[in-house]
Amino acid sequence: QLQLVESGGGLVQPGGSLRLSCAASGSTLDYYVIGWFRQAPGKEREGVSCLSTYSGRTYYGDSVKGRFTISTDNAKRTMYLQITDVKPEDTAVYYCAARAEATTPRMCAADLYNYWGQGTQVTVSS
Repeated sequence: QLQLVESGGGLVQPGGSLRLSCAASGSTLDYYVIGWFRQAPGKEREGVSCLSTYSGRTYYGDSVKGRFTISTDNAKRTMYLQITDVKPEDTAVYYCAARAEATTPRMCAADLYNYWGQGTQVTVSS
């Protein structure tokens, strides 16, 4: 019954910042693992950042470490991806996602996630 609706995408200049939001309905995100993924044309969907709302464990892809931050609000009804120092290669459709808490070494593997937002386009261009 969990549904995810994301927003916040758009056009941003290189070096700029933006924040993506993903609102949960039907359930809070308690005891879920949440994640942000992106897919550029002709490329496979990749895990950008993931977070266990139970343990606090996080994952960041190598290309975004130090620039992207994943978080939730205190009620765990909304998840965020704060993006800074954007680069042209960040251009993609970004998806929020969630899955039930479980032990796995593949924390941010897309095929493990059951619930998905509709996607929001992020375009980095001058």
